[in-house]
Amino acid sequence: MKKNILLAALMLSSVGAFAQQRFFTTAKVTEATVYNRGVMLTHAGAVALPKGTSEVVIKNVANSLSEETIRVMVPKDVVVLSAQFTNRYVSEYGGDKEAPALRRVRDSITLLSEQLEKLSNQRESERQAVTLLDKNQQIGGNTGVSQEQLAKVVDYYTHKRTALLNSINAIDKRQKQLRETKKQLESRLTSEEDKGDRTSQGKVILMLSSPIAQRVDFKLSYLSMAASWTPFYELRATKVSDPLQLLYKADVTQQTGIDWRGVKLSLTSGNPNKSNSFPVLNAWFLGYGGNDVYVMENRAPMGSYRARVAVEADMAIKESKEVELAESSVGDYTELSEGTLNVQFDISLPYDILGNGKPHSVSLQEASLPATYKYYAAPRIDGQVYLVASVKDYAQYNLLPGDANVVFENTYVGRTYIDPQQTGEEIHLTLGADKKVSVKREVVQDKSQSKFLSGYKEQTFTYDLKVRNNKKEPITLVLKDQYPVSTEKDITVELLESSKATIDPETHILTWEVTLAAGASKTYRLSYKLKYPKDKNIQ
Repeated sequence: MKKNILLAALMLSSVGAFAQQRFFTTAKVTEATVYNRGVMLTHAGAVALPKGTSEVVIKNVANSLSEETIRVMVPKDVVVLSAQFTNRYVSEYGGDKEAPALRRVRDSITLLSEQLEKLSNQRESERQAVTLLDKNQQIGGNTGVSQEQLAKVVDYYTHKRTALLNSINAIDKRQKQLRETKKQLESRLTSEEDKGDRTSQGKVILMLSSPIAQRVDFKLSYLSMAASWTPFYELRATKVSDPLQLLYKADVTQQTGIDWRGVKLSLTSGNPNKSNSFPVLNAWFLGYGGNDVYVMENRAPMGSYRARVAVEADMAIKESKEVELAESSVGDYTELSEGTLNVQFDISLPYDILGNGKPHSVSLQEASLPATYKYYAAPRIDGQVYLVASVKDYAQYNLLPGDANVVFENTYVGRTYIDPQQTGEEIHLTLGADKKVSVKREVVQDKSQSKFLSGYKEQTFTYDLKVRNNKKEPITLVLKDQYPVSTEKDITVELLESSKATIDPETHILTWEVTLAAGASKTYRLSYKLKYPKDKNIQ
């Protein structure tokens, strides 16, 4: 008997332990730290919990996320028993698709649809009854009926038909009312879904234990790969005597399934998926193994760690402070922090980034770069003259590789590419071609000839390089040309004339650094001779 009582008590306690209450809630996206690929999202929300263990379903999270990066922050006295992610909540957990408020609206719409179907069936039946009465108006056949019988039939027909028609009219009115109510509920449902993140199927399911009934404020963060950003620049120059103005921008794209509205946005150059294990070299063994040689390499994991769910119990919720903002540039709202491995921009202005997968332009910083301007021309391969800005100590500007629009003298002149990974002391930024500076490379016919000597052929090539400054101010021009480098012993190359150019002995590239006054022009000559066997063709 005692065993049966004990067993019953255990069963009742087990039922109580597993019959947790389920609560639906939403958590607003408050912070987004976007990587070159990936985003760490932080949500904030609150839920009223009873005493004991409860299941809390947090809606409007990303459609896809890395479950092992889920981090939950709750007050000290609340225990997070587990945290899971799903985007198939109904099929996996057998739960309701949405919160109770929307569920009641859907249930009401379903009930109205059922009532309308019943009324439609009733109306059809009564309409058929009226048709049946109208088709059976012949009474008594050939024998006829008495006056008393006829009166009874007419009275029945009149009352019955009238009752059926009145019932049909009442059904029509009731159907109209129900349809109008259903339409209003459907409109309300659509409106409520639009207010939320109806494209998001993601949900985080928390098992929380609270010692008392209380309102619990929480924060939820996780990593999703459905967002990215790329740096983008705008370079502006008015005169070659002024500093180069650089506007640092970013194109942010996200398809998490939820719109980010009024979020604190941070952009970082880090990679959340990059291995944190440094490479370790082991012995390299080489041997025979068929036609292929295989190289075995090992990388030792050093200090790798993956946590399933990180929980912070001691969450301090700080009061927000109102700050009066003065009119200023966007750079005043962006804090740049340079770490050992990456650069991060923290933007204090709230941003809206829609989850439509389209690039959203975000302005980060403005900088004035002291630059040295020179024109550059290599007419052997390109007949245009380009303006190039050279910037020293460019590491201080925390530049990242990216495209840049170039505006020179208030005119858009094209696009260039900023590559801060150059190894030189200066970074060179091409600002576009300037049609006010011209260059021509012309063959000097009377100094170019071919002749045969014994078993050899000798060719002489002569070119004049003419440059002209059509601008109203002096310029500095770097002019380059080249003559060939022999790769064969029986081919000789001799430089005949170079107009005092600086010559690279390995590449045979000639460089003239020219200062041209306004409206001035200069000519430089390049001449070289080739000698090679006459039965050979060179290229």
